[in-house]
Amino acid sequence: MKKIEEIPAIEGGKPVRDRYLPYGRQWLDESDRKAVLEILDGDYITTGPAITQFEEKVATYVGAKYAVAFANGTAALHAACFSAGIGKGDEVITTPMTFVATANAILYTRGTPVFADIDPNTYNINPDAIESRITERTKAILPVDFAGQPVNHEEIKRIAKMHQLVVIEDAAHALGATYNGVKIGSLSDMSVFSFHPVKPITTGEGGIITTNNETYYEKLIQFRTHGITRNPQRCSYFEGPWYYEMQFLGFNYRMTDFQAALGISQMNKLDRFNERRRKIASRYDAAFQNIKSIVIPQQLSNIESSWHLYVIRLVPERLCVDRKKIYEALQAENIGVNVHYRPVYTHLYYQQLGYQKGICPIAEKCYEQMITLPLFPAMTEQDIQDVIHSVRKVLNYYAK
Repeated sequence: MKKIEEIPAIEGGKPVRDRYLPYGRQWLDESDRKAVLEILDGDYITTGPAITQFEEKVATYVGAKYAVAFANGTAALHAACFSAGIGKGDEVITTPMTFVATANAILYTRGTPVFADIDPNTYNINPDAIESRITERTKAILPVDFAGQPVNHEEIKRIAKMHQLVVIEDAAHALGATYNGVKIGSLSDMSVFSFHPVKPITTGEGGIITTNNETYYEKLIQFRTHGITRNPQRCSYFEGPWYYEMQFLGFNYRMTDFQAALGISQMNKLDRFNERRRKIASRYDAAFQNIKSIVIPQQLSNIESSWHLYVIRLVPERLCVDRKKIYEALQAENIGVNVHYRPVYTHLYYQQLGYQKGICPIAEKCYEQMITLPLFPAMTEQDIQDVIHSVRKVLNYYAK
């Protein structure tokens, strides 16, 4: 008979934790609060100098010439697709293993998302699958750095160059990650970052695009402000210093100054945050590497992940219950596990557009086995140990 502490809470045992531990959350301190309050007490709270300072700080950090801040990461993805010239009839190859915003941004510009399957080890888009999806209508590739692990930039660049395609990198998970020692944010035509509270740093909501291309930069600046420019050299006609001209249909996608101030403060801690994430991931690796009922994340030798997510994959044949039961059992231990991601094209809206299940079989199979464990820099040592204890407890109980 099993001891009471070995029985999962869902089966009548005692939970490992009394309080719920989310899978991710922001880490704010007094310096963050002070930075925001200084803006609130100043002259600008919407579009002011803090935005430019934040953009310069991010651009310098990633090694890019330009950065343009947006209201959120989805707005930034939309802006990137617009600036790349995506329009009706254009196809953009992307991954199904992502949040819906990635593919939605293509639809916003009336382009067509084309889903390419993933590598079963890294869960990133497979370059071979990209090549197999290219047609005469393909205009861009939109890869995602899943969980903070950079995509295969060398292969994607080779494909893009061969077919004259734009590369828009969804790097929402990957601020501070590196590929061959180079920071993510300067390797693609445009790189998009998110500052949602669970991301590497937060501005509440917010996003940014980094690029080395001046043409894209100018389009992005206008796109986030209704398509308006105040630059006399870009206007078709100029009446005076008050004059501005709307040149295309843009959006109000601007970030606020107090968000930018929070972002500046958070950027000062980014490396420390990511180092903490890497240490937690390393603890998980060591704790779980010999458990035969799961597969732990695989990291390539030429990258350094920012570890936005820690995703384990269940081995069904070694368990006597399904993923739903394991998920519910961990939740009952007050461990806030999650699942990232349901393949985009399996959502009802995409099914109604005509996408069919089965087009990316590896992504679909991986999704059915994935569980995301809590991982964020503010986790305490006890939090980490509680996750490890809970995973072992649940998997041992349901092991065949």
